[in-house]
Amino acid sequence: MASTPNVPSASPVGAEREFENQRDAVAGEPPFTPEPVVRLSVAQALREAAITAAIVGLLTVFFVAVRSDIAPGGLVLYTRWDLWLTFVAIAFGVRFVLSLALFQRRAAGVSGKSKTAKSVKAAGGFSIGKALSIVFLLIALVLPFLIQALFPSSDRYLIDLAILILTYVMLGWGLNIVVGLAGLLDLGYVAFYAVGAYSFALLAINFELGFWVCLPMAGLFAALWGIVLGFPVLRLRGDYLAIVTLAFGEIIRVVLLNWGQFTGGPNGLLGIPRPTLFGLEFGRGEGSFSDYFGIPYSSIHRFIFLYYIILALALLTNFVTLRLRKMPVGRAWEALREDEIACRALGINTTNVKLTAFATGAMFGGFAGSFFATRQGFISPESFTFLESAIILAIVVLGGLGSQLGVVFASLVMIGGIELMRNLTFIQDILGSDFDPGRYRMVLFGVAMVAIMVWKPRGLVSSRQPSAVYKERKAIGADMVAQGEGH
Repeated sequence: MASTPNVPSASPVGAEREFENQRDAVAGEPPFTPEPVVRLSVAQALREAAITAAIVGLLTVFFVAVRSDIAPGGLVLYTRWDLWLTFVAIAFGVRFVLSLALFQRRAAGVSGKSKTAKSVKAAGGFSIGKALSIVFLLIALVLPFLIQALFPSSDRYLIDLAILILTYVMLGWGLNIVVGLAGLLDLGYVAFYAVGAYSFALLAINFELGFWVCLPMAGLFAALWGIVLGFPVLRLRGDYLAIVTLAFGEIIRVVLLNWGQFTGGPNGLLGIPRPTLFGLEFGRGEGSFSDYFGIPYSSIHRFIFLYYIILALALLTNFVTLRLRKMPVGRAWEALREDEIACRALGINTTNVKLTAFATGAMFGGFAGSFFATRQGFISPESFTFLESAIILAIVVLGGLGSQLGVVFASLVMIGGIELMRNLTFIQDILGSDFDPGRYRMVLFGVAMVAIMVWKPRGLVSSRQPSAVYKERKAIGADMVAQGEGH
């Protein structure tokens, strides 16, 4: 009887099965599966742009093209077709570019995979995030002098606006430790801001101490209150944690408001000393900054000095945060954010991890509060309402949880956008001289926030790079971030 030849099994076994599993797991990354080819259709982009332009033209024809005014003889109609055509052309061009660069790629189903693959390639080298960080740093270092050269008539206002934006950048980076890294929803972050401001003011006024002596002490006091808040909320997460932190922020504000003998009550604290440069004050007379260096006195010198102080404090916050993320405590924060039960199973002391997150974030909030007090020269409980906590939290969420660069973008959009809306005088040319853009800036800003969250639900910067890597650094794409891996 003839023997049947040995036929190899159709299903792979051993090393072959493992190899196929690895190939399926990394599908879409070279060299296993080539990236799909993106086919862009100019005709489709033109058609979509024409439809968008037609819709915009119909919606704006009675607001832009045709206007009415009351004259002595009655109602007068006049047209502005050139302005209307400009609006239609802008809508056409923007839609055409978006269709080619974004919408067609997303419809082809290759946007997420191609971006992830490209980010993996760039992760080991010089990424776009690093390049933007260097560009922003260089601009920030010379910004006051650029403003003086380009906008000499409004240099004081613009430098003061830059100081305000940097203050919120620092606050956003501090809250990002608690919310973005540790995953603890904090709605009372303004309490640490207030503790730092009042600690600095009371120490400087009652003990006649300088800014540089009171600054670290205010941060330590705020960190202490962060630990005080951390103990009651050790077993809380999610909505319950948010409610408790919200209550803590209101408790601090009410105490500052009612403890009049110590905090000044609703009248606040006056006469907070200004910071000095090695004992040189930015004023007139002998011994001042201008007298020592032999230059004419100008009030802009104090604003430039304040700008570089908050820039140094913000850079310190960023540097410490990035270093802590690579240390065991930073990895414990991110592990706690992903799964607290798994952290306990691995032997991580979640109590200490939460307390360090609250204390570190509160310390930076205290530093920002002390700078706010010395910049204003006056503080009151009305400066530390829940709205401030909401704005700081919105900056962190809009920028992207855990993203340092995203906080910078969100601060520019939120703080700088709100202030610049006061000066949008060209809107009056469109909607009439009676229209005040300052009155509707919060409405416009709310619409912009809704649009951003619809367009980028995970924040302006949704991709991440892990703090700890094994063998090879790979960026976390937006599709993985949406599932919670890395936030």
